Amino acid sequence: MASHERALAVAASAAASLMLVRTVVSELLPDEVREAASSGLARLRARMASQHTVVIKKRQDGVAYNHVYEAVRAYLAARIDARTQRRLCVSSAGDGDGDGDGKMTLGMAEGEETVDTYDGAEFTWRLIYRDVPSSSAGGGDRSRGGSGRKVEEHSYEVTFHKKHTEMALGSYLPFIVATAKAMSEQGRALQIYMNEYMDEWCPMDLHHPSTFQTLAMDRKLKQSIVDDLDRFVKRKDYYRRIGKAWRRGYLLYGPPGTGKSSLIAAMANHLRFNVYDLELTAVDSNSDLRRLLVGVPSRSILVVEDIDCTIQQLKQREGRAGQQDSGSSPAADGGSPLDKLEEKGQRDKVTLSGLLNFVDGLWSAGGEERVIVFTTNYKDRLDPALLRPGRMDMHVYMGYCTPEAFRILAHNYHLIDYHATYPEIEELIEAAMVTPAEVAEVLMRNDDTDAALHDLVRLLRSKLDADNSATKTTTEHSNDNADRQQPDVLSV
Repeated sequence: MASHERALAVAASAAASLMLVRTVVSELLPDEVREAASSGLARLRARMASQHTVVIKKRQDGVAYNHVYEAVRAYLAARIDARTQRRLCVSSAGDGDGDGDGKMTLGMAEGEETVDTYDGAEFTWRLIYRDVPSSSAGGGDRSRGGSGRKVEEHSYEVTFHKKHTEMALGSYLPFIVATAKAMSEQGRALQIYMNEYMDEWCPMDLHHPSTFQTLAMDRKLKQSIVDDLDRFVKRKDYYRRIGKAWRRGYLLYGPPGTGKSSLIAAMANHLRFNVYDLELTAVDSNSDLRRLLVGVPSRSILVVEDIDCTIQQLKQREGRAGQQDSGSSPAADGGSPLDKLEEKGQRDKVTLSGLLNFVDGLWSAGGEERVIVFTTNYKDRLDPALLRPGRMDMHVYMGYCTPEAFRILAHNYHLIDYHATYPEIEELIEAAMVTPAEVAEVLMRNDDTDAALHDLVRLLRSKLDADNSATKTTTEHSNDNADRQQPDVLSV
């Protein structure tokens, strides 16, 4: 007992001495000296510690949103192990009633820890909620009251060995941001934009289910398109080095119903690019066209469908404008300001050259990583200026249905890989000119596979008979014309 009492007395004396020293230091030493000593002790502790911590706050200075925080949240949500967490935070993208898809997402709960491994190093993450004075939060609570209020500050803290500091800041955190961005691109809903009101885009969700797996076309051709798209998106430095705008042009041509629109949707789903469907006939002038096209962001697909018809209308506009310029005009003779304005509007109509300037002219450099797709039913009607090298990089022929395309459609609609009617159907498809759309329409009519395939056999036979009849009629007509002209040929 005596030794215990002596120990308590020594401890009390030491505590009193420390309090006295602290009071003397506080009274006698200037604030600058005390701050310098405190800072030195903090640096000494930091050097001696083996662990470093990086804090990632939800808001920078309490006001600006920190996008790294959201990237970390998405990244950890995808890697969290529900079996090792005592508590989890569950959130939903929607209520499952049309507002979002109702999919639940797991996340870290406040105060919980999770360990992530990167390049052989361990990084321990914690989610921290703390109350701080509103003044410390950069005035983030000014809208809700006085400076005496407290606000809740959210932050992630990652702790790691100090020897991994360079890795954490130089590669690990950038890797998290890049991974979260890729996850966001894959998860977001695609949109299709249509031009309205001359120079504005109107968006709506794009839910087209077409993919390269379900697309009814030759497998080698599909694979060549996929390889071309994948190579394109990886060649940013290459395009910059050779001095070309980072864009890729595709011309899809072939009869109606051969899957041109479905291919565009498959390209959008593969790249996760939004689609901008440009209706040129709805644009009044080249200046409006420039404003529309400059508004198309990077990582987008610009589509101009039936370009042959559109170009024909543009040429008609140019012809009418040329006739007006060559003829007498009230404005040319000093007419009224209204006449001059009308004449200027005619000269500023959308032209083919205005479109081509965006495809590969100076305006083509206004954005990056863009895909341009033109479609036509009649390639031979296109202006040679559109087909010259450097404008459409890849020409894709969308032809009539083939046996390989038929098998893909049969699997899509009836989940079968073979049927007793396949040999006859494939023989008829090779002889008859039938589009994938016509085949798909027949396959959709009946849920019974046998009935649907027999209906398809009847369609193909009728198509083949019609083609043969048309060929015979054309041949007889040609022979008849030759017989009628024979006497004239002989008389010469």
